[in-house]
Amino acid sequence: MTFILGSGSPRRLELLAQIGVTPDAVRPPEIDEDPRERELPRPYCVRIAREKALAVAAEPDDLVLAADTTVALGRRILGKPRDAGEAAEFLYALSGRRHRVVTAVAVRRGERLWERDVVSAVKMKRLTGDEVNGYLATGDWQGKAGGYGIQGPAGALIPWISGSFTGIVGLPLAETAALLQAAGWPVWRQA
Repeated sequence: MTFILGSGSPRRLELLAQIGVTPDAVRPPEIDEDPRERELPRPYCVRIAREKALAVAAEPDDLVLAADTTVALGRRILGKPRDAGEAAEFLYALSGRRHRVVTAVAVRRGERLWERDVVSAVKMKRLTGDEVNGYLATGDWQGKAGGYGIQGPAGALIPWISGSFTGIVGLPLAETAALLQAAGWPVWRQA
C-alpha cells in the first residue's frame, strides 16, 4: 500500500510528520475550487476535500489523504486571496470579530471513503492599519484561506480560539489519525 498526500500544502506535510506519518508520494489534485452558487462554507469544504481525494490518481490498494480548509465569516466563504488587496479586505472583514475555520479531511482507499470535518471558532483582535500592512508585508498571507495563517506571524492577531488548533492550521490531527487508522494505515508505528 502506498500513502499519497493529495495536497501541495507544506503545512499538511509538517502536521503529518508530528504524528510520525510520511507520505510515499505528494500529488496535489487539479480541481475547480470555486464555490457553487449559495453554497455554504461547511458543505463547500466537505465537497472540495472529497473531490480532491477522488481526483488523485492511485492504485486500488493505495491510500489517498486530501483536505480543505475554509474560513467562514457567517455564510461567506473566504478562500485564498488573489492578491494583497483581497487579503487586506479579508483581514479588515475579520477584524474584531469571531469567525469559523472549517477543515474537512477525506481518506480514500479503493472504492471506500472516510470523511470528517472539524469546525473551530477564532477571534481576531481589532486590527489597526499598521497591523494589517505589517502582516501583509510579511507575505505570510499568500496561499492561506482567509488571508492569514495562525501558525505564523498572524498568531499575534488572534487572542482566542475554540476547537482544533491543528484544524485551523489545515489538518486536524486527532481526526486525521483516526481516519488513517480506520483505512488501515498504522499511525504511531515504530520503525
